[in-house]
Amino acid sequence: MNKFRLLVISSDPYPPTRVDVSVLFGEELAGRGHKIDWILQSEEHCTRSYVASWGGGRAWVASANHRPSLFSRLHKHFAGIWNDTRVFGLLKGDQYDGVEVKDKFLSAVFALLAARLHGKKFIYWLSYPFPEEYLRRAGDGTARYPFLYRIRGATFGLLLYRVLLRFADHVFVQSEAMRREVARKGIPLEKMTAVPMGIKAPQFAGSDTGRSVIPRNVPSFLYLGSLARSRYIDFLVRVLVKVRAELPEARLYLVGKAEDAADEDFLKREAQRLGVAESVVFVGQLPQSKALQYVQDADVCVSPLYPTPVFNVASPTKLVEYMAMGKAVVANTHPDQQFLIDESGGGYCVPYEEEAFAKAILALLHAPDLARTMGERGKRYALKHRTYGTIADIVERQMVSILASSPT
Repeated sequence: MNKFRLLVISSDPYPPTRVDVSVLFGEELAGRGHKIDWILQSEEHCTRSYVASWGGGRAWVASANHRPSLFSRLHKHFAGIWNDTRVFGLLKGDQYDGVEVKDKFLSAVFALLAARLHGKKFIYWLSYPFPEEYLRRAGDGTARYPFLYRIRGATFGLLLYRVLLRFADHVFVQSEAMRREVARKGIPLEKMTAVPMGIKAPQFAGSDTGRSVIPRNVPSFLYLGSLARSRYIDFLVRVLVKVRAELPEARLYLVGKAEDAADEDFLKREAQRLGVAESVVFVGQLPQSKALQYVQDADVCVSPLYPTPVFNVASPTKLVEYMAMGKAVVANTHPDQQFLIDESGGGYCVPYEEEAFAKAILALLHAPDLARTMGERGKRYALKHRTYGTIADIVERQMVSILASSPT
């Protein structure tokens, strides 16, 4: 297979930690001999930009001012934008076949112009419908500054659907549901490829250390992920109330955090109000290996996705991680979750209703042999179909095809 040479501008900070960047690109694709360089911004506070080696390529890393003042925040944004303008110089000559932009908007305009100026391919990678998310949060009260979120959503939506995706040579999206939704905005289906979230298989091999972080004699169900108020995790606190009506000793484990501490305080107040505070365990944010130990010890794992158009096009990583750990899952009806559970037989997919979730959780807590069988099914499916080795095959074939043909 031909090797491609790609420059990537991404919203992910340096060094990237999301598996769809660090594993898919930094390990799988780079490990197959493709040249991939990066334009990113530092995750840590630093005062100067620099060049680093990462994933077998180079990364041009922008400075980042993380002080709390408004000036510092503006300085950080301008430093990132200025760093992204490197694309004009870097695309000169023949060192790259094209440029890919992931989840950026203004900088994507620079990349599109640079690609057309220098006769290179322009690829856009949309992992989440950010314009719609900003508008949703402006409307439902979860945004701190609704007016600014509304402006951001409208502006980015205009750029994304009227300019960037229309003029892109190819578009990668997160799911088949997102692919269909974007097509409704006038982007041809054949111009898009769905790339779901996956896992790095070795991280899920032999993960049971034998040590228990959850008491074995306590019925438990677990959620792994963001506790941001926009995720509506208070839904699970109300589910717990119904589970405890039948199993008073049951506990809910929440592994993760919210960026805003007020969101976690809200969950704690809700648990207190409902009289289940002693049965909700806030584990906090953990390194993946330790978080997966909690997943390993839980009896049931849950993946509630609030039913909105924004979340309906997502490809939730947590569900695949649960399955790869051999855990029976309870999820709500949602395109990708429904597909995974139907195909694998790894759990229950139920309506987004407290009673339905509680009944499914109780069914598994009362039938550990069934839960174990479902977990084994889910694990086999995840390790066969949702590892980044398999996903990289899809991306590699498409990238080689795109970058080998002439720019549009």
